[in-house]
Amino acid sequence: MLRLPFFSGFLIVALALALPAHAADGNWPQWRGANRDDHSTDTGLLKEWPAGGPPLAWKITGLGPGYAGVSVAAGRIYTMGDGPGSSYLFALNEPDGRLLWKAKVGQPGGGGGYEGPRCTPTVDGELIFALGQFGDLVCVDTASGTVEWHKNLETDFGGKMMSGWGYAESPLVDGDHVICTPGGPQGTIVALDKKTGAVAWRTKDFTDNAAYCSLIIAEIGGVRQYIQLTDASVAGVAAADGKLLWRAPRVGRTAVIPTPIFHDNQVYVSSGYGVGCNLFGISANGGPFKAEPVYANKVMSNHHGGVVLVGDDLYGYSDGKGWVCQEFKTGKMTWSEREKLGKGSLTFADGHFYLRSEGGPGTVALIVATPAGYQEKGRFDQPDRSDKNSWPHPVVTGGRLYLRDQDVLLCYDVRQR
Repeated sequence: MLRLPFFSGFLIVALALALPAHAADGNWPQWRGANRDDHSTDTGLLKEWPAGGPPLAWKITGLGPGYAGVSVAAGRIYTMGDGPGSSYLFALNEPDGRLLWKAKVGQPGGGGGYEGPRCTPTVDGELIFALGQFGDLVCVDTASGTVEWHKNLETDFGGKMMSGWGYAESPLVDGDHVICTPGGPQGTIVALDKKTGAVAWRTKDFTDNAAYCSLIIAEIGGVRQYIQLTDASVAGVAAADGKLLWRAPRVGRTAVIPTPIFHDNQVYVSSGYGVGCNLFGISANGGPFKAEPVYANKVMSNHHGGVVLVGDDLYGYSDGKGWVCQEFKTGKMTWSEREKLGKGSLTFADGHFYLRSEGGPGTVALIVATPAGYQEKGRFDQPDRSDKNSWPHPVVTGGRLYLRDQDVLLCYDVRQR
């Protein structure tokens, strides 16, 4: 085992199992992957794990407090964390986790007792965008780490959150714009020129406060639009100018977090604190858009670990029910399992789900993605566990499984040999 200090505060532990350079082909440029659906494009992955889990390729320390996830693109890994006097955006070398650069984002701390940033950076070629917990939005050059521009969602846009845990959104890049959700009476969503930060448009007829959700892109009735969930509604706005196309009242409580899911002209949303889930059918039919309820129930009351659609079924952790499989079209529960693994997050890759428990030893489990039931194919307890909940979602890309836990980032080799 080789221990190499790198820059201030960083420690790389490189193992004999470190992946070769040609394996550095991850494609996970933003929150929940390329399409924001938590689907990895990887194939040829392990179908069953050995005792103790897949081999650890490398780990690094020195990322500081925070709940940020990782994005992976063009041979680099990006994440965020608090450091002395600032929150930071980090760029790491994909093969071994070596620190390449770090850029200041904004004020550290905060988060209503949960300090540190919670955004997954968004990579767009030569630029990367990151949002701090106090609303600091930065555009950074991916090659050098130079900050190209900086805005603050509160001071520059009068942003307002639904509650006091700080901004958690991961910015969306679409064409020439970066789109995010300041919230508040001046407009819930704003689109900025991605190269300059200048305002392109802001929603005038959609003024909900911001929740903790991230935007998705959809095309309905030939109209490209952005869909967002707040504590008051779920809505779609025109990508061209921010005009409100449709809005469905849907009251959330305390903290509304999971990303919406769009499929077959329908929008699915879920949140915790006893609220549950809803499916809305969206239609235009040559006239104004309409959002019509399809179902509302508490089969999936997902707090923050995310819901993933595979085929015609939804999977995620539902408070009070455990891990759940739910029919997308009907909302009916297919199966539930709450004894084998605690509350947590998940991601999908090569026919399987990677489940990550938020508490205790941070157990990670591999299960088959099937409506036939909970079928586990291996598990391990995360080493180097912090004393915080392991809220960052697992990421699988380039044959690797990434687990972020506060100061530590772990990289596992999950390829078949």
